[in-house]
Amino acid sequence: MDLNEMPVIERRRIEALVLGPVIRAFQDEFGEERTNELVRKVMVGIAREQGRELAERVSGENLQEFADGKDAWRKNGALETTEIEKKPDRYEFDVTRCRYAEMYHEVGYGDLGGILSCARDFAFGEGFNPKINLRRDQTIMDGDGVCTFRYDLPSQEASK
Repeated sequence: MDLNEMPVIERRRIEALVLGPVIRAFQDEFGEERTNELVRKVMVGIAREQGRELAERVSGENLQEFADGKDAWRKNGALETTEIEKKPDRYEFDVTRCRYAEMYHEVGYGDLGGILSCARDFAFGEGFNPKINLRRDQTIMDGDGVCTFRYDLPSQEASK
Protein backbone atom coordinates (compact mmCIF):
# COMPACT_ATOMS: atom_id res chain seq x y z
CA MET A 1 0.00 0.00 0.00
CA ASP A 2 1.26 3.46 -0.92
CA LEU A 3 0.71 5.69 2.10
CA ASN A 4 0.60 8.69 -0.22
CA GLU A 5 -2.65 7.33 -1.67
CA MET A 6 -4.29 7.07 1.76
CA PRO A 7 -6.22 10.16 2.86
CA VAL A 8 -4.06 12.02 5.38
CA ILE A 9 -6.94 12.31 7.83
CA GLU A 10 -7.14 8.52 8.04
CA ARG A 11 -3.39 8.31 8.65
CA ARG A 12 -3.72 10.92 11.40
CA ARG A 13 -6.60 8.99 13.01
CA ILE A 14 -4.52 5.81 13.12
CA GLU A 15 -1.53 7.72 14.46
CA ALA A 16 -3.68 9.34 17.17
CA LEU A 17 -5.17 6.02 18.25
CA VAL A 18 -1.71 4.46 18.53
CA LEU A 19 0.35 7.41 19.73
CA GLY A 20 -2.26 8.97 22.03
CA PRO A 21 -2.05 6.30 24.74
CA VAL A 22 1.75 6.17 24.43
CA ILE A 23 2.00 9.95 24.76
CA ARG A 24 -0.31 9.90 27.81
CA ALA A 25 1.86 7.23 29.47
CA PHE A 26 5.00 9.26 28.80
CA GLN A 27 3.31 12.42 30.11
CA ASP A 28 2.46 10.59 33.33
CA GLU A 29 5.99 9.22 33.68
CA PHE A 30 8.15 12.14 32.47
CA GLY A 31 5.86 15.17 32.59
CA GLU A 32 3.63 16.77 30.03
CA GLU A 33 5.99 19.58 29.00
CA ARG A 34 9.01 17.38 28.29
CA THR A 35 6.94 14.70 26.57
CA ASN A 36 5.13 17.21 24.35
CA GLU A 37 8.44 18.84 23.45
CA LEU A 38 9.89 15.49 22.34
CA VAL A 39 6.77 14.48 20.40
CA ARG A 40 6.74 17.86 18.65
CA LYS A 41 10.40 17.42 17.70
CA VAL A 42 9.68 14.00 16.19
CA MET A 43 6.60 15.24 14.29
CA VAL A 44 8.55 18.19 12.89
CA GLY A 45 11.32 15.87 11.69
CA ILE A 46 8.81 13.57 10.00
CA ALA A 47 7.07 16.53 8.34
CA ARG A 48 10.33 17.96 7.04
CA GLU A 49 11.14 14.62 5.40
CA GLN A 50 7.62 14.36 3.96
CA GLY A 51 8.02 17.83 2.47
CA ARG A 52 11.25 16.73 0.78
CA GLU A 53 9.46 13.65 -0.56
CA LEU A 54 6.65 15.79 -1.98
CA ALA A 55 9.20 18.05 -3.72
CA GLU A 56 10.71 14.97 -5.35
CA ARG A 57 7.30 13.60 -6.40
CA VAL A 58 6.15 16.82 -8.03
CA SER A 59 9.65 17.74 -9.29
CA GLY A 60 9.24 21.29 -8.15
CA GLU A 61 9.98 23.86 -5.53
CA ASN A 62 7.62 26.79 -6.02
CA LEU A 63 4.40 27.42 -4.13
CA GLN A 64 2.09 26.60 -7.01
CA GLU A 65 3.64 23.11 -7.23
CA PHE A 66 3.53 22.89 -3.44
CA ALA A 67 -0.19 23.74 -3.41
CA ASP A 68 -0.99 21.31 -6.21
CA GLY A 69 0.78 18.51 -4.31
CA LYS A 70 -1.27 18.91 -1.11
CA ASP A 71 -4.55 17.41 -2.32
CA ALA A 72 -4.14 14.41 -0.02
CA TRP A 73 -4.73 16.67 3.01
CA ARG A 74 -8.14 17.65 1.64
CA LYS A 75 -9.33 14.15 0.65
CA ASN A 76 -12.68 13.04 2.04
CA GLY A 77 -13.57 16.63 2.94
CA ALA A 78 -10.89 16.77 5.63
CA LEU A 79 -10.36 20.49 5.08
CA GLU A 80 -12.76 23.09 3.82
CA THR A 81 -10.77 26.01 2.50
CA THR A 82 -11.11 29.37 0.87
CA GLU A 83 -8.24 30.03 -1.50
CA ILE A 84 -7.07 33.61 -1.51
CA GLU A 85 -4.08 33.49 -3.83
CA LYS A 86 -2.05 30.79 -5.59
CA LYS A 87 1.02 31.85 -7.53
CA PRO A 88 4.58 30.49 -7.77
CA ASP A 89 5.75 32.90 -5.04
CA ARG A 90 2.61 33.21 -2.88
CA TYR A 91 0.00 30.77 -1.62
CA GLU A 92 -2.66 32.01 0.76
CA PHE A 93 -5.76 30.27 2.02
CA ASP A 94 -7.98 29.99 5.05
CA VAL A 95 -9.23 26.74 6.49
CA THR A 96 -12.86 27.28 7.41
CA ARG A 97 -13.51 23.75 8.66
CA CYS A 98 -10.89 21.35 9.95
CA ARG A 99 -12.02 17.78 10.36
CA TYR A 100 -8.57 16.98 11.76
CA ALA A 101 -9.41 19.09 14.82
CA GLU A 102 -12.84 17.44 15.01
CA MET A 103 -11.30 13.97 14.74
CA TYR A 104 -8.72 14.57 17.50
CA HIS A 105 -11.50 15.69 19.84
CA GLU A 106 -13.66 12.74 18.79
CA VAL A 107 -10.96 10.20 19.69
CA GLY A 108 -10.12 11.93 22.98
CA TYR A 109 -6.87 13.65 22.04
CA GLY A 110 -8.00 17.16 21.21
CA ASP A 111 -5.19 18.59 23.31
CA LEU A 112 -2.62 16.67 21.23
CA GLY A 113 -3.91 17.69 17.79
CA GLY A 114 -1.71 20.75 17.63
CA ILE A 115 1.38 18.65 18.29
CA LEU A 116 0.41 15.71 16.08
CA SER A 117 -0.82 17.79 13.11
CA CYS A 118 -0.47 21.58 13.23
CA ALA A 119 3.17 21.50 14.36
CA ARG A 120 4.00 19.82 11.06
CA ASP A 121 2.86 22.66 8.82
CA PHE A 122 5.94 24.86 9.06
CA ALA A 123 8.44 22.00 8.77
CA PHE A 124 6.59 20.45 5.82
CA GLY A 125 7.00 23.66 3.84
CA GLU A 126 10.66 23.92 4.86
CA GLY A 127 11.25 20.37 3.71
CA PHE A 128 9.62 21.09 0.36
CA ASN A 129 11.76 24.20 -0.11
CA PRO A 130 13.84 25.71 2.72
CA LYS A 131 13.13 29.21 1.36
CA ILE A 132 9.38 28.93 1.94
CA ASN A 133 8.01 31.09 4.74
CA LEU A 134 4.71 30.41 6.47
CA ARG A 135 2.78 32.81 8.64
CA ARG A 136 -0.21 31.34 10.43
CA ASP A 137 -1.79 33.58 13.04
CA GLN A 138 -4.88 31.50 13.84
CA THR A 139 -5.79 27.83 14.00
CA ILE A 140 -9.05 26.05 14.56
CA MET A 141 -7.14 23.52 16.68
CA ASP A 142 -6.39 26.36 19.15
CA GLY A 143 -10.04 27.40 19.21
CA ASP A 144 -9.99 30.10 16.55
CA GLY A 145 -12.74 30.18 13.92
CA VAL A 146 -10.32 29.78 11.03
CA CYS A 147 -6.77 28.71 10.19
CA THR A 148 -4.83 31.37 8.28
CA PHE A 149 -2.13 30.01 5.99
CA ARG A 150 0.09 32.64 4.35
CA TYR A 151 2.99 31.12 2.43
CA ASP A 152 5.52 33.16 0.54
CA LEU A 153 8.62 32.30 -1.40
CA PRO A 154 11.07 35.16 -1.76
CA SER A 155 12.27 35.57 -5.32
CA GLN A 156 15.92 35.03 -6.13
CA GLU A 157 16.29 38.78 -6.67
CA ALA A 158 14.67 39.61 -3.32
CA SER A 159 16.97 37.22 -1.45
CA LYS A 160 20.18 38.73 -2.90
